[in-house]
Amino acid sequence: MRILILGTRNRKKLGELVELLLPLGIELRTLADFPAAIEVEESGDTFAANAALKAREQALHLGEWVLGEDSGLCVAALGGAPGVYSARFSGLKATDEANNRLLLEKLAGVPLEKRAAYYVCHATLSDPSGTIRAEAEGECHGHILTTASGSGGFGYDPMFEVLEYHRTFGELSPAVKAALSHRSRAIRQLVPQLLALIRSGAWPA
Repeated sequence: MRILILGTRNRKKLGELVELLLPLGIELRTLADFPAAIEVEESGDTFAANAALKAREQALHLGEWVLGEDSGLCVAALGGAPGVYSARFSGLKATDEANNRLLLEKLAGVPLEKRAAYYVCHATLSDPSGTIRAEAEGECHGHILTTASGSGGFGYDPMFEVLEYHRTFGELSPAVKAALSHRSRAIRQLVPQLLALIRSGAWPA
């Protein structure tokens, strides 16, 4: 098995992706499994820039293959906000509850048909030398409800209704979310690139 480190301590993100990579002989772990992992400042102004920072800096520090991903929610009525600031929308010490509350405040009075939004995830793979070897991006479109629905998922999930199912990510099962999420869509696009690296010998076991 090849070890791939997902550049986050969020094990819920791991749960969405682990089954996609197991058939490739890749065991996915998080930074929580590596006490020596560093905190990488997300100073980029795009999802791609932040994903590259998290992949490259962590890979160089740990000497491992690292998958950096940056994701967030983009709301049309807010000019694409919160975007790259999704996790800290309500401040540096933001919580999911505070972020959702602020989102509802900013969308107050906006009718449902104008609350279009999409989740985006940019995933970037770095080898142990800090060289970017693959990247991909996935999106999941829906809209923001006026009240939360469901207790599953994390982040803005209880507010985000998926177009295909007319249910929020907070209501859908983990298996369905894993199939539909922006994160899993990005990883599925990444899979052929991972296979090419493995088959070429560029990523030894």
